[in-house]
Amino acid sequence: MTASVQEPCCILVAALGGEGGGVLADWIVECAVRSGLPVQATSVPGVAQRTGATSYYIELLRAPVPAGAPAPVFALSPVPGQVDVLVASELLEAARMVERGFVNARTTLVASTHRVYTTLEKMHMADGRQDTDRLSLAARTLAGRACLMDMDALTRQHGTVVSAVMFGAMAGTGVLPWPRDLCEAVIRDSGRGVEASLAGFGAAFDAVATPAEERPPVAAVSAGTLPDWPEALRDAWAPRAAAWPPAVQALAVHGARRCQDYQHTAHAQAFLAQVERLVAAAPAAAGAALEEAVRQLALWMCYEDVVRVADLKSRASRFERVRREAEARPGEIVRITEHFKPGPEEIASVLPQRLGQALMRTAERRGWLGSAHVGLHIRTTSVWGFLMLRTLAGLRAWRPRSLRFAEEQAAWQAWLDALCQLMPRAPRLAAEVAGLPQVLKGYGDTQRRGRENHQRLWQTHVAPALQATALDDAALAQALSQALKATLADPEGRLNAAHRPRAEQPVFWMPKASAARPGPP
Repeated sequence: MTASVQEPCCILVAALGGEGGGVLADWIVECAVRSGLPVQATSVPGVAQRTGATSYYIELLRAPVPAGAPAPVFALSPVPGQVDVLVASELLEAARMVERGFVNARTTLVASTHRVYTTLEKMHMADGRQDTDRLSLAARTLAGRACLMDMDALTRQHGTVVSAVMFGAMAGTGVLPWPRDLCEAVIRDSGRGVEASLAGFGAAFDAVATPAEERPPVAAVSAGTLPDWPEALRDAWAPRAAAWPPAVQALAVHGARRCQDYQHTAHAQAFLAQVERLVAAAPAAAGAALEEAVRQLALWMCYEDVVRVADLKSRASRFERVRREAEARPGEIVRITEHFKPGPEEIASVLPQRLGQALMRTAERRGWLGSAHVGLHIRTTSVWGFLMLRTLAGLRAWRPRSLRFAEEQAAWQAWLDALCQLMPRAPRLAAEVAGLPQVLKGYGDTQRRGRENHQRLWQTHVAPALQATALDDAALAQALSQALKATLADPEGRLNAAHRPRAEQPVFWMPKASAARPGPP
């Protein structure tokens, strides 16, 4: 027996839960069995970083065992530096395998370039995403051969699951010791979603097997192409916005569409009027501040409240997405249960201004803030639950009269006034002030900490600059940038707890129950 036959082919599959990694491992094992190759597969479920990262490890011989030869003994888990083929369904999963030492000069790496963001990335108060360029560079540098492609796009295009695309990409590299026909026969015999799986397999196989110079060119998108204006705003605003910088125009259109969906056309017009004001106040040197200000304003004017959450959770597109992610077949029942935990702050935020203020005063006086919450489990797929959410979503018409809207509007108007004053005088500082709304996130305790952080940064860095007659733009911008980064890196507010004024806590005196007195003799 030759050394190449005795040495197993080691295959490691890194996938996320629900992506069909187990099906892919079964396909590989079945192909090996039909080829008469000894094979062994193991799997290790991972922690639910996103949807449960899971690895599948397969060892197989490249040729059948000769008659009379001892049966091979395979390993149960991969060894760093000893993996021949590694296939990952997502770029960060590929980077995890690189970090753990499973990718080296002997490894053929097949990975998708799309991202499924981790919980920590989404929890970050600013942009917590990993740098995809660095992840791709590490994969290409350390692998003996790297095949990176957008598997998610092919999956969506052919209406299949990513495991079929992963299988096709692996087969297209030529690392598997069996022909394409056998792979397709195994998929066909699996008996579920056959046509879609075969389409995804074939598209990935052809994309990998075709030399780069022979692939059809990808149509480039013109840099000057702008998204379509909402029909209700096109005639009035498209001519007025034509003189704005192209990047600002694109942000303005996206922001207007978002504001219209969030509230109504008048809200989108109010947003565009503020953008026009910012453009008029911004000199050429303040381009970065202007773009960031428009982006943050669009997000701020569409702050999330219980009305917005109820609206998004009860849309038909959301039900369709959940069914698609759950891989529910036609006729199968999917039940969705929402978890809400409203407190006095959430209730007061949607009440008219005076009623909301009265409720907040009562909550502060009685010590309800941060402690009085009601846990609600609402089944959106039931008639009663759906009607409850649509009723909450219907409060959108009352939102401009609510306490939260009045507070947010006062805050963003003060922020806009400061930007219009600072952009001509200190463009670098203005760029940092433009990013200040990043600290305003979420609701409940998170929202309260965000407001405290915003107020602290405003009073420490912005208010003195607005009152100063002469400004050191670079020094002030650097100081605010460092303070903002430190705040965003501390979402729980632990580092700033010492500087936060201690909140007053009410003390309630309760009469002590007296012991029962004996009655008269």
